[in-house]
Amino acid sequence: MSLSDSETSNSNTNEYKPFKQISHDRLLYEMLRSAKSGDSKAWKVLIMDKVTVKVMSHSCKMADITDQDVSLVEDLFRRRQPLPSMDAVYFIQPTKENHPIPKELVNHIKCDTSVLPRIGALREMNLEYFPIDSQAFITDQETVLQELYGKLENDRKFNACLTSMATRLATVFASMKEFPYVRYRSVKATDDYTPTKRDLVPTFLANAVYELITKYKTTIPNYPQSETCDLIIVDRSIDQIAPVIHEWTYDAMCHDLLTLDGCKYVQEVPSKSGGPPERKEFILDESDSVWSELRNTHIADASERLHDKFTNFVQKNKAAQLHGRDNSELSTRDLQKMVQALPQYTEQMEKISLHVEIAGKINKIIRENELRDLGQLEQDLVFGDAGAKEVINYLLKNQDLNPEYKLRLLIIYAIVYPDKFEGDKATKLMQLAKLSPDDMNVISNVQLLAGSANKKSATSSSGFSLKFSNQKTKQAARKDRSEEEEETWQLVRFYPMIEEIIENLNKGQLSKDDYSCKNEPPTAPPKQAPAGTSQRTTAASTTGGPKSRRTANWARRGSDDGYSSDSTLKNTGGTTDFKKMGKRIFVFMIGGATRSELRVCHKLTTKLKREIILGTTCMDDPPQYLTKLKLLLEDIPTLNGLGI
Repeated sequence: MSLSDSETSNSNTNEYKPFKQISHDRLLYEMLRSAKSGDSKAWKVLIMDKVTVKVMSHSCKMADITDQDVSLVEDLFRRRQPLPSMDAVYFIQPTKENHPIPKELVNHIKCDTSVLPRIGALREMNLEYFPIDSQAFITDQETVLQELYGKLENDRKFNACLTSMATRLATVFASMKEFPYVRYRSVKATDDYTPTKRDLVPTFLANAVYELITKYKTTIPNYPQSETCDLIIVDRSIDQIAPVIHEWTYDAMCHDLLTLDGCKYVQEVPSKSGGPPERKEFILDESDSVWSELRNTHIADASERLHDKFTNFVQKNKAAQLHGRDNSELSTRDLQKMVQALPQYTEQMEKISLHVEIAGKINKIIRENELRDLGQLEQDLVFGDAGAKEVINYLLKNQDLNPEYKLRLLIIYAIVYPDKFEGDKATKLMQLAKLSPDDMNVISNVQLLAGSANKKSATSSSGFSLKFSNQKTKQAARKDRSEEEEETWQLVRFYPMIEEIIENLNKGQLSKDDYSCKNEPPTAPPKQAPAGTSQRTTAASTTGGPKSRRTANWARRGSDDGYSSDSTLKNTGGTTDFKKMGKRIFVFMIGGATRSELRVCHKLTTKLKREIILGTTCMDDPPQYLTKLKLLLEDIPTLNGLGI
């Protein structure tokens, strides 16, 4: 019987595997396959609890599990029939609040003669995180904002939340056999400011994680004894604009504007029997090749690509000629109708049809709510091109706008111009926008979450956006980088702050005033970008300069959805050569991450030649984030630990 941790996370320790694949392989091969021995029975049953079943489902499909000779999956807490003819694998949490297995419990098992003969092996997997993307994971803690930044009246809940977070985050490094430099947003006391408990949350987490991973050096076989990667821990105070601004990529728009159940989209398809439409569920994730190609593209670009894909597919099928379209332009509605003329649904056609429908719904919402104008104003505020006059005029002209959109606009305005929300100014703005007192509380809670950040100067190297100033001139929450990167589409100027933080970390230029390190590396000369990577000036910008943000394309070729262009389809489906990657960078966001921040990790992985992995307590879309802001100072319902 083995009572040790896993000896290796990869069959070949020199083989570089992407983040999610490591989790997948450990569960299937290190746990399930290793349970097979010479006297093993043909099939086995897998028993899991409510947490481990989520760990498994985020990394593996049922087909993967059955391939490892598992014929039945059972819930630990449900009554079940005895299965004496089958071997069993129990994948469950340790008994004491998710901590590592206490030695006294292991010794108790060793001494129990009734249990010992039935145990083939006992192994601590150290895998208590939930991969949601090839480069992202969550600790699945939806109530973190309330528990760590709300009333703060309950020290027990505060400490339990941090302990669980630290344990789950640390198991990422145990699983991947990585020992990181642990950096974190730090707030230091000054003559004018004493850090609050909220300010110190990243510090508390960094301390707890560092203590855990240091113990791994002596408790996990083959665990690195020196630093192998970078970890930076931040919270939502570094960027409160990213969760509320309209992000114009396909992924973000799907989650912002459509009603999804996580990543599940429900489509109504015609019944084969001629009856009412049937409801069919689709998962929008990396197993969908069309989704993988389009998710980080601008919605107008995604619409263009889908139009081309659909047109090319249909025109190759003779059944399309039944509609007599010849070589004329096909609208989105025409294309959707033509699917019914095809002799059969192929998997490719089904996926393309699905995404044509989704893009059409998104574009309809954009048109009906005139979101392009709102998006332009949001970004103009962020980059200092708009102020009070523009916001007031917009609210006067758009009295019937969705209240959620008006609230999001005012949150951005309050972050860039906090002095405009002092005294009765805030009340007048909320009355103009026809918003409720509860909505006003949201903006107050935004300022509460800011903590020390609202005391930082406008020139702080951390780039934080809240600035309390009496200046009468227009202010900006971001430096304009339009001269550094080519802009093909409108409304793409905005970038989340973690992009700047990761780039500064990669260059060795992260501010030590704003970010401390538990195990500071020796001073080294600034890193040079690998051959073939951008040096901030792209090839496009050296051959004529970037396109103006005011003249970038939205649409040129007419279609009924209003958004398409004459751009060519770019190949974004290529795989990254991980063998040539530098050291990994892990970014952990306390309080929920955004789709734009995940996009940045994908982008910078290619640009910096380093795998960037985003960790967070949960993924939030704007409506979810607003709800959490409203509930920030409310009492948390007593639940069993996971989710709101």
